[in-house]
Amino acid sequence: MGFAAAVRERYPDGVDGIIDGSVQLDEIVPAAKDGATVVTILRGDKGERDRGVTFWSIVVSKYAKNPEALDTLRQQAEDGVVTLRVADALPIDQGPEAHRRLEAGGVRGRLVLEF
Repeated sequence: MGFAAAVRERYPDGVDGIIDGSVQLDEIVPAAKDGATVVTILRGDKGERDRGVTFWSIVVSKYAKNPEALDTLRQQAEDGVVTLRVADALPIDQGPEAHRRLEAGGVRGRLVLEF
């Protein structure tokens, strides 16, 4: 079962908002209810628009030059306001394996490459 189907099974009308940090916009937008908001990271506002879904795009490079925003995010993570889900940490030489796992789907959380 895909992400959108799993969400719709639990919330038949869809959800009010989604943040796409996994760069899987086409797979997640169907989980949004009519009129929902979808926030994308580095992707722009692609995807369906016929149901009144609003798209917002966050460009990460803008935050790289904003130390106050990064510090706020760090503090939120430390305080548990923002939770981080790491599925696995792999050595850098296992980068191809990380890509295979992402392409296969079903990874819950981020795959982190350790340098």
